[in-house]
Amino acid sequence: MDAWPRIVVHADMDAFYAAVEQLDNPSLRGKPILVGPNSYRGVVLTASYEARKYRVGSAMPVAEARRRCPQAIMVEPRFERYVEISRQVMDIFGDFSPKVEALSLDEAFLEMTGAAHIFGSPIEMGRKIKQAVKSATGLDVSVGISGTKYVAKVASAHEKPDGLTVVPQALAPAWLAPLPVTRLWGVGRKTAPRLLDLGLATIGDVARADPAFLVRHLGGSGRHFFDLANAQDPRDVQRGRASKSIGSDRTLSRDISDPEEILRHLRRSAERIARRVREKGYVARGV
Repeated sequence: MDAWPRIVVHADMDAFYAAVEQLDNPSLRGKPILVGPNSYRGVVLTASYEARKYRVGSAMPVAEARRRCPQAIMVEPRFERYVEISRQVMDIFGDFSPKVEALSLDEAFLEMTGAAHIFGSPIEMGRKIKQAVKSATGLDVSVGISGTKYVAKVASAHEKPDGLTVVPQALAPAWLAPLPVTRLWGVGRKTAPRLLDLGLATIGDVARADPAFLVRHLGGSGRHFFDLANAQDPRDVQRGRASKSIGSDRTLSRDISDPEEILRHLRRSAERIARRVREKGYVARGV
């Protein structure tokens, strides 16, 4: 029996925006940096690993990040540069597989089933992908490899930064079992407390639960969580997946509470989004 009937790779660039800034500016290397607007009212886009030691992370208000890590260096984002590097990285992924599903600028799935005769074993595939990215860009990428998209994604985060984790599909349920339920796709700040209230603290707890019990308490998501906990995820890698959302944001210079002023800002954002939707020829299904 083939130990690897399917091979899925998830590659995730490490602290991508911050790593690009440290690559381009050697004086920033080894120092805690925060990429984001140089305003206490903004939010952190990415924190370097040196800053993460102080429990600073993405989406954290800049004011809070500065409080936790006052010595951090604030760097304004350069999205054109990030897009440039991202294209290089995605081209490299394309050298390994014709099916690359980009999730964002800094992460992607690669369908590698049947590629062992070209690139070797799964762990050799991972090493070659990491080496190719490092040689071409100077940046580190963490790689997770398994038999499903879900487990591959969890694996890529397991040994960050610069990690490589390979989980054979047959061993995936046992490997997932001790992890907290927050590592299940779709479990966030609202669902996690509900699972804990049900006595389900780990992925293994969910895997051993009665599916009917989960559905009764969580609706359709209950079956979804049960399948993931048992390492079941039939989704295919979708070549060149397009973005499924368009957004607009703006950091205000002061707090506002006037409904009319808030509405004016919302209208401007809605107009910007509508313009971009029309330019791309998209149709919105929800707001």
